[in-house]
Amino acid sequence: MQNTVKDPQSCETMPEVRAGVDALDRELVALLAKRFGYMRAAARIKPSRDAVRDEARKASVIAAAVAEAEAHGIPGDVVADIWERLVEGSIAYEFGEWDRVRG
Repeated sequence: MQNTVKDPQSCETMPEVRAGVDALDRELVALLAKRFGYMRAAARIKPSRDAVRDEARKASVIAAAVAEAEAHGIPGDVVADIWERLVEGSIAYEFGEWDRVRG
């Protein structure tokens, strides 16, 4: 028997909801792995360590995520908090990669 994941509006039981959440979490981690790949590329491309932290870009990324969240009808403040952590973690990762590549 094939285990298929239902769309949220089709779920009728908690096991169906949990299966959907678990599947989506795996997809999110795969997307985060790809995003961190871009951080490795940035560390390789940026000419100086000072270029790693870009507060204007950080603000722009968070604002875009909030706008996208609100367009989808989900709480912008929650997404802002998540993206703050994501971007700060990405910056820390990029610093580490920058140092590793040039170390």
